[in-house]
Amino acid sequence: MMNNMFDFENKLEEKNNHPQAPVAKSVTEISNEIKRFVEGNFGHILVRGEIFGAKRADSGHWYLSLKDENAVLSAVCWRGVASNLKVKIEDGLEVIATGKITTFAGKSSYQLVIEQLEPAGQGALLKLLEERKQQFIKDGLFDVAHKKPIPYLPETIGVVSSASGAVIRDIIHRIRDRFPSHILLWPTPVQGDGAAEKIAAAIKGFNELAKESSVKRPDVIIVARGGGSLEDLWPFNEEIVIRAVYDSEIPIISAVGHETDTMLIDYVSDKRAPTPTGAAEFAVPVKNELVTNLNIIDNRMRNSIHRYLDEYKTRIEGLARGIPNLQQILNESAQKLDYRLERLQIAMKNLLNIKKNTLALAEIKPVYINALMERYKEKLDSLNHRLESVSVESVLKRGFAWVKGDENQTIYDVEGAQKQSGLTIRFADGEFKTGAATTEKNKKSKKETTPQGSLFDF
Repeated sequence: MMNNMFDFENKLEEKNNHPQAPVAKSVTEISNEIKRFVEGNFGHILVRGEIFGAKRADSGHWYLSLKDENAVLSAVCWRGVASNLKVKIEDGLEVIATGKITTFAGKSSYQLVIEQLEPAGQGALLKLLEERKQQFIKDGLFDVAHKKPIPYLPETIGVVSSASGAVIRDIIHRIRDRFPSHILLWPTPVQGDGAAEKIAAAIKGFNELAKESSVKRPDVIIVARGGGSLEDLWPFNEEIVIRAVYDSEIPIISAVGHETDTMLIDYVSDKRAPTPTGAAEFAVPVKNELVTNLNIIDNRMRNSIHRYLDEYKTRIEGLARGIPNLQQILNESAQKLDYRLERLQIAMKNLLNIKKNTLALAEIKPVYINALMERYKEKLDSLNHRLESVSVESVLKRGFAWVKGDENQTIYDVEGAQKQSGLTIRFADGEFKTGAATTEKNKKSKKETTPQGSLFDF
């Protein structure tokens, strides 16, 4: 502009030195000179003002004015630019418009050609925030039915945040204190131009990791940044970020700003944490508490097994005492015992498998389980040996005999034997059968001989 002024002064001086008749210019020439001057000096500017008189033409172009307390500036926004604006053009919205000044010769006027439009001031941002929130609610992006549960004990935790600053350090330290886990950081800017696109790309990038790749796909993602103004936190209200969180197959915990800050990402995420440290606490449990709970469960399991076996041992010993037909009762008890032992072994196997898997997650190796099983096996073997020691075969081997009558019934005395046509006498190594036993000799023998003791009288 200064060069043009110098040229104008030089030309004026030349005219004074060499006076000539003035040359008339056409309206078009004057308009073109003004256009070149204006566009050359106002090629890229930022203008702040309130939208006034906005109107959308059938062509899709927008015609509006920007005003303040003292002036009004006409503006136009072409259809291709308007479709990609971050804000909706409407009257009363205070904005910062980026563009260039050009002239419109048809009306001898100038106007601002808008290339970018952003909200200006806290009030405008809050209004835009509420409009977007209502639109996302209408689209169903905040529905509870779409939220995914946070895994209880994730092996890998993805973090989308700045690589520098206190946020990532707080998350790492908190996770290491509670339950050390593998952490993957996808560094992104968390404010300013382009931050929203990079945050969305990081979320999509984590989801696109293949299971067989060298970098393990996270089980949960934390999107975090520290506190700041609404303008600083604005990337977490952008639609591209909201859509990326909604489309994520991996559960997402949002931790943006301070506890009192609520961004749109907090509504669409699967879990909202008040702070980045809180997000780390939601992601993993406390290892020491988990170990304590497992020890309590283990003690309960061992005590229940002791009580279970003692109860059946007492029941079996009770059945073994004072039963006339010992063999039959023992056979039934043995069958019940086998059935119960089979069920117990299956139950113990299932229970131990469950506890083994749980302990393995907490990196606890239950080495004492085998020793415990071995001790109970020895107890069961001892009980089985005691049962066998009172069996019929064992009694016969100690010198007793089993006398049976015509109908294979047990004969307990001489009188009962005399009533039989024949007797079967069973010894430990076989059976011996006799003929009729009704002679007077036998009767006399009955009176003179001392009765045989009970078969099971030790």
